[in-house]
Amino acid sequence: MKREEVCALIEKVGVIPAIRVSSAEDARFAAEAINRGGIPIVEITMTVPNACELMSQLISFHPKMVVGAGTVLSTETARMCVDSGASFLTAPSFNFKMVEFATKENIAILPGALTPTEVVTAWEAGSDFVKVFPCSLVGGEKYIKALKTSLPDIRLVAAGGVNQQTAEEFIVSGASAIGVGTELIPTEAIKRRQSKRIQELALRFREFVKEARARLELAKTLVPIQK
Repeated sequence: MKREEVCALIEKVGVIPAIRVSSAEDARFAAEAINRGGIPIVEITMTVPNACELMSQLISFHPKMVVGAGTVLSTETARMCVDSGASFLTAPSFNFKMVEFATKENIAILPGALTPTEVVTAWEAGSDFVKVFPCSLVGGEKYIKALKTSLPDIRLVAAGGVNQQTAEEFIVSGASAIGVGTELIPTEAIKRRQSKRIQELALRFREFVKEARARLELAKTLVPIQK
């Protein structure tokens, strides 16, 4: 899938599940359950053992699944991820060399940033989305709204502390997508191999995004009352 298509899918689905677990077997179980739940996107963090090998396997067995790499902190690691078939790269921070590398490889890149200066710097460097992380610690959806109001052209991904109570509001506040970890992939559900539980959560988070966007569309149709 081309870079533009990957970005379009991320924006359409609106949910990026971040899989950060202690074994490749657990990560594969989680990824496949998420996919069955209607989210064809997964982010395998580089903290997962044998992460690159796992990404190759997922892509081979699930060709329609968009598999990305998370917590990519160097161009050397980025090269390994791309060679393994990763369709996008994410990181908790901004690294210009990483964005430059992704641009040359025509791979979608979603670096992390927090302050307005960092967000603008990451965007102007050529990022496809800017992951605001950890947004829950600096005002949550209110912070996303403030950023989006000042920087309307920048595509933001809200990450860090997104849960079932806040997911919809993050989208309404201006996030193009949300990054979700254990709230979508509970540790207990993986340990007990509760595939249906993860599938249900995936469906629920997709519904949060749909409901939020429906609210945004409705708001556009409302005509202000003239006094």
